[in-house]
Amino acid sequence: MKKLNLMLLALLTANITFAQIRTTQKVQTANGVLEGVADTGLTIFEGVPFAQSPIGPLRWVAPQPVKNWTGIRKADHFGPSAMQKNVFGDMNFRAPGINEDCLYLNVWTPAQSGNEKLPVLVYFYGGGFVAGDGSEPRYDGASLARKGIVTVTVNYRLGVFGFLAHPELTKESSYHASGNYGLLDQNAALRWVKQNIAAFGGDADKITIGGESAGSISVFAQMASPLSRDLIAGAIGESGAMIKPTLPAISLTDAENRGVAFAGKVNAKTIAELRTIPADQLLDAASQPGAFAVAAAIDNYFLPKAPVDIFAAGEQAHVPLLAGWNSAEINYMAVLQGATPTPENYAQKIKQLYPEHADELLKLYPGNTTEEVLKSATELASDRFIVYSTWKWTDLQSETSGKPVYRYLFSKPRPAMRPEMGNATAGLAGGVIKNNNTAPKPTLATFTGASHASEIEFALGNLATNKVYAWTADDYKVSATMENYFANFIKTGNPNGKGLPQWQPNTKGSSIKLMNINVTSRLEPDHTRNRYLFLDQEYRK
Repeated sequence: MKKLNLMLLALLTANITFAQIRTTQKVQTANGVLEGVADTGLTIFEGVPFAQSPIGPLRWVAPQPVKNWTGIRKADHFGPSAMQKNVFGDMNFRAPGINEDCLYLNVWTPAQSGNEKLPVLVYFYGGGFVAGDGSEPRYDGASLARKGIVTVTVNYRLGVFGFLAHPELTKESSYHASGNYGLLDQNAALRWVKQNIAAFGGDADKITIGGESAGSISVFAQMASPLSRDLIAGAIGESGAMIKPTLPAISLTDAENRGVAFAGKVNAKTIAELRTIPADQLLDAASQPGAFAVAAAIDNYFLPKAPVDIFAAGEQAHVPLLAGWNSAEINYMAVLQGATPTPENYAQKIKQLYPEHADELLKLYPGNTTEEVLKSATELASDRFIVYSTWKWTDLQSETSGKPVYRYLFSKPRPAMRPEMGNATAGLAGGVIKNNNTAPKPTLATFTGASHASEIEFALGNLATNKVYAWTADDYKVSATMENYFANFIKTGNPNGKGLPQWQPNTKGSSIKLMNINVTSRLEPDHTRNRYLFLDQEYRK
């Protein structure tokens, strides 16, 4: 009996030791040792600092290198979200609140050692540069990591904290510019990944950057910037590029003037005074209507000229690009502005919007029946919002990079909400905004399609993290297709693979085709080019 007890004790001790080995993993970074947490074949490192806290005298300063630490730093919880208001209402963070001290990233890795040289995805969240966080469940990196990809999400400064330019800030800067701090944060994260990702089993020479909406705009900007373009091997853009009318960059002088005007609104005569204002008060002030508008600055540092001109000149990152948009990015009411979707009302709105070219536009976006009005008004609203800029990006990259461009159209609508959601409204971020009013919501005619941001959970394999919608077998089929396309692209620069419809790239002089991603995904010729050529003339005026 005593011998048996000793054997059981030995086995129990061995099991405890094995469990301890399985539940944590230590990694030596350039700044110190990190301890992550194991999760079913993966190790997750949350809340990893990639730059010093941008607080006090470092508010509105380019991100500074992380200071070294001694001992073991636990990376078992997300860092704080960047300063922001509850802008969209339906974002769901796992972070412990908001704070200026926000420059943290998260790593999901399947590697068992630092010698595996796995491909890497660095993903930037969306939210209009005023909201978002790398801890959102829809960005969770576990699913892609289980496909052999080291996946990283990055926090960056937002709003007035991330984009304030000011003459005094320009003068004090070593590079003689100001603004763009949020974009410089992303660059700092990329440089951190380049330096450290091998320790997590990643390949520093195979980094793909990706993002949706403002995250996609960020990918475009990082490709354009001389600070980042040599750090990446590929790029993924989901709806958005920094091209008029989608948050285009402005001159440094204009950005500085905006900063001076904001300082005046908060009665701050100097940057020193602005830096003494508590973060929450500064956020409140900047969030007032008309107080501060976010825009990147053409600062002759991060952006030496307008990003669209950088791409036109072929001076951007020459890497494969996978980019596209959704079939119904924004509701038709953005064009009809409350009017009933009749052919007469639609024609009247088009004449108001394009008085000199209404007839031409009605040929490109016809509205002879109610059904046509719903479809065309949705497409026009979406193009004006974010699709045209994304199209322009893919068009320029295929013309000047010498690398393949894989263009997609995501057209799978979300399913119905779960019954327990009650009287709720779908939000742009993928969740819902609860409505306490029990009265029935008015039924609006609509064009059925995939709304803005709805592809994120599909692409990253995270449908199960969104409890709002009653996902079906078809949804999981679409997600498997899209995630496998993304995974293949991250690994090889080509989305094609076994069991997937063949995706033909666009290159200079090739016939333009796109992959329509839906229950039955298929490669289609591009029938919309004339629309974008028309808008191209409008936005280049």
